Amino acid sequence: MKKIVSLLNIFWVFFKMSPVTFGGGYAMIPIIEREIVYRKKWMKMGEVSDTLALAGTAPGAIAINASIFIGYRIGGVLGAIVAMLGALIPTFIIVVTIGSLYLYFQDNVYVQAAFKGISGAVVALITYAAIKISKTSIIDKSTALLSIVMVIGMIVLKLHPILVIVLGAILGIVITKVKEKLGIVVKLENDEKEKESHQVHQAS
Repeated sequence: MKKIVSLLNIFWVFFKMSPVTFGGGYAMIPIIEREIVYRKKWMKMGEVSDTLALAGTAPGAIAINASIFIGYRIGGVLGAIVAMLGALIPTFIIVVTIGSLYLYFQDNVYVQAAFKGISGAVVALITYAAIKISKTSIIDKSTALLSIVMVIGMIVLKLHPILVIVLGAILGIVITKVKEKLGIVVKLENDEKEKESHQVHQAS
C-alpha cells in the first residue's frame, strides 16, 4: 500500500506541474525546484541540474525526458512510468484543446497579444533556468570558459545542439586530463554540491 501511495504521489506532483510549465524543458526548472527540491525534498538542486542535463542529451522532448529521469531517481522504473504519464496526460489534453481552438481564433487580436505575452514570459523562465543551472554546473574557470565558447559556437557558427553536447563531453575529458598531467587539482563539483555530498556522507 505504501508503494502505491508513493507512486500516486509522484504521479500527482508531475500532473500538477505539467499544465503550468509553459515553454517546457528548461522552463520547467522553477516549478521542479519548488516542488521536487523544496516542498517534497526528494532531490537536491544539484541532482536536478545533473538530471536535466542528462535529459537534454537524450532524444525527445526535454520535459518528458526530465520527468522520466526524475521519476526513476525517486521511484525506480514504476516511478519513471507514473511521472511520465503525469507529465504527458495534461500536456496532451491542453495541446489538443488549444490547437483546436487556435484554428478558430488565430486571427483574433487579443489571442495574438496573449501569445506574444506568453512568449516573453517563457524567455524569462528559460533565463531563470539558465542562471539556476549555471550555479551548479559552472564550477571553475575552465567550465565557465567552455560555456562561453559553446554559446558563441551556437550563435556565430550555428553549431547543432548535438554537436555542442558531444564537443562539451570531449573537451571536458581533455581539460580534466590536461589538468591531471599538470598536477592541477581537478574540481568536479561546485562548493554547494560538495557540501551536500559531505552532509549525505555524514548522515550515512
